[in-house]
Amino acid sequence: MRFTELVRALSDSVVDALAEFDRETALAAGIEPNRVRGWARVHDAFFGRTKWTKWQRRALDKARGSGLSIDQLAYIESRLSLIDDPSTRWKTRLTLLGTRGNFDAVKRRAKKLVPDPEPTPPADAVKFGRAASGKQTMTVTADQRLIADTEHFLRDGIDTSKPAMPQMSAKFEDLLRGNLGSGSGSGPAPTTSAVPHAQPRPMVLVGLPDYVSIVRGEGDEVILGLTDGTTMTGAEFLNRFVATAENELEAAVFHPEEGAVNLYRLSRFANQKQRDLARAAMPTCSQPFCRHGADACEIHHVTPWARGGETNLANLAPLCSYHNRVNDDDPRRARRGRIEMHRGTPVWVSPRGKLVPQMHHRYGAMSTLFGTDPPPG
Repeated sequence: MRFTELVRALSDSVVDALAEFDRETALAAGIEPNRVRGWARVHDAFFGRTKWTKWQRRALDKARGSGLSIDQLAYIESRLSLIDDPSTRWKTRLTLLGTRGNFDAVKRRAKKLVPDPEPTPPADAVKFGRAASGKQTMTVTADQRLIADTEHFLRDGIDTSKPAMPQMSAKFEDLLRGNLGSGSGSGPAPTTSAVPHAQPRPMVLVGLPDYVSIVRGEGDEVILGLTDGTTMTGAEFLNRFVATAENELEAAVFHPEEGAVNLYRLSRFANQKQRDLARAAMPTCSQPFCRHGADACEIHHVTPWARGGETNLANLAPLCSYHNRVNDDDPRRARRGRIEMHRGTPVWVSPRGKLVPQMHHRYGAMSTLFGTDPPPG
C-alpha cells in the first residue's frame, strides 16, 4: 500500500470502517491501546445500542459526509465524554461533525464548545513508590500551608554553598526519627514522637548453606527478601535481627514441589500461621506489577470460599486490597486476570492465559530455597 492510499483509507468514509470494530483484533494487530480506546468510543457512538436512534442516524449521515479522519472523530468523542446530559451531547456532536479543517481546527472548536471542567483538588494522600537500589520514593499531598511550613522548616539553616535537597532529605529523616532535639531550627520544639525502625520477624527463607554463611559473618552476598517488599543482605540481618529471647527466630517449612506445609482448616479466615506462610511463599502482592509488600496485603482465596475453596495453604495468596477486588474469581470471566498456584507459588495469569510471575521482588520461599520459579506462559 502506498502512503497516499494509507492516508485515504484513514480519512474517506472512515466511520463505516468501524462498524465491525473489535477491540481484541485491533490490540492483537499492534495498534496503540489509547488509539483503540478512541476507536471504541467512535464505534459505540455511531453503531452502539442507544435509545437516541433518530439522533444516531442523523450523526452517522453527517459523519459520512464530513470528511473527518478517524483521529478527528476519536478526539470529538473524547471531548463529548465530558458532557453528562445525553441530549446536549448529541446536539454538540452534530455541531462538531460540521467542522472543517485539520486536526488542530477540530481540536480548537471542540475545546471551545466543550471546555475542560474545573479541576478537582486532589485528596490528601501519602503514596509510596517501588524500592530500587536501596531507595524508595514517598509522595505527600496535603494542605498547601502544611507543605509550605514543612519546606520552610527543612530549608532553615542549610548550607547555601552546598546542594539543598540532600541536606533537606537528611533533616527530614532526623525529623521522622526524632533526632532533632529541642534546639533545631526556628519555631516550636519538635515533639518526642518518632517513626520507629521496622521490626520484621526474621522468617528463615534461605537454604542451610546460606544461613551457615550468615552466622559465620560471611553473608554479604546473601540477599534476603522481607514480607514488606524490601530486601536486606545476610550481614544486615545478622547485625540487626539476632535470635535472642526478645527477638524470637521463626522457621518456615517448605516442600520443594508443594510449597509451604499445608495446615488445613475449614474456617473461612486463615489463621496467623497460615498467613505467615502465605506471605513467606510470596513476600509481595501476587500481582506481578504491584509494589505492595505482603505485610500490607490481604490473604486471598485462589478458589473463592463461596465456590468451595478451602482455607489451606494450597489455596491462599497475598493480594493488596485493590488487586483482591479486581481479581477474576470466576476463571470463565477473563477480564482482569487471576491468581493461580503453580509449584507452591501464587502466579498471576493474564486474561489470555499467560503466566506472569513476580519479577520485581523475586525472594519468595520456593525461589529462595529451591530455585524454582513458575514457568513463563
